[in-house]
Amino acid sequence: MLAPNPAFAATRAPAVPGTPGDRAAADEARNALAMTLLSAARRADAAGRRRLHQRVVVEYLDLARSIARRYRVRQQDAADVLQVACIGLAKAVERFDPEVGDDLVSFAVPTISGEIKQYLRDTSWFVRPPRRLQELAIEVPAVREMLEQELGRAPRIAELAAVLRRPLALVAEAVQCHSARNAISLHTPIPGASEDLTLADSLPYRETEFTRTELALTLERATRTLSEEERRIVRLRFEEQLTQSEIARECGVSQMQVSRLLASILQRLRAALSADPARA
Repeated sequence: MLAPNPAFAATRAPAVPGTPGDRAAADEARNALAMTLLSAARRADAAGRRRLHQRVVVEYLDLARSIARRYRVRQQDAADVLQVACIGLAKAVERFDPEVGDDLVSFAVPTISGEIKQYLRDTSWFVRPPRRLQELAIEVPAVREMLEQELGRAPRIAELAAVLRRPLALVAEAVQCHSARNAISLHTPIPGASEDLTLADSLPYRETEFTRTELALTLERATRTLSEEERRIVRLRFEEQLTQSEIARECGVSQMQVSRLLASILQRLRAALSADPARA
């Protein structure tokens, strides 16, 4: 992350009292300094251009911090979002052409916001909804906070949709899918329950289904010891429920041969299942 360089302190716009007029004058002075530095950068060599661009970035680090704070993220992600904002600021400074525009802030703000949105869209979802919902879900917290301050209460979905100018159903879906950005451990205690009861304990559990799956896997391992013809006989007898006579006609052998084969196969399967370490 970029940090202020003491070597550039002398070029920074002076701090002024916090009245609107004073702030506007300071912003104008800072923008004029940025235009001067960026114009000089266009005529400098590669090393000089980097130094001048860095001086402009340092001047506007507070803008990057301000935009980063607009996005509600987990505390542990705040530093990453700030770093992305600084990267967006650096990109804006590099791309800005003082011969085309004369207001760096109006160009930098959407560039920084776009970098942050892309970062959040690409890295912060445990379950990925469609992109349009991801982008809308990122906008919702700022609008909700604004309406909470205006209304003195939590805004309704219809009020959020009116400000965002999006369909009600789409906003409701975005609000709901916002929870997909964070995963909750199955070991999380259930609120209001005993300390020993976790979310994992609330999941449905049917022992018969797990047992059936375990037996199927064990049997599959055991049948690997059989030949292809022997596995065919097992499938015809126990999956398709054919009689020994029907199996004999299907395989072109006698019923007596099928009976002996089945007895031998079952004996070998019992031995394989008894020796299976997964069953121990």
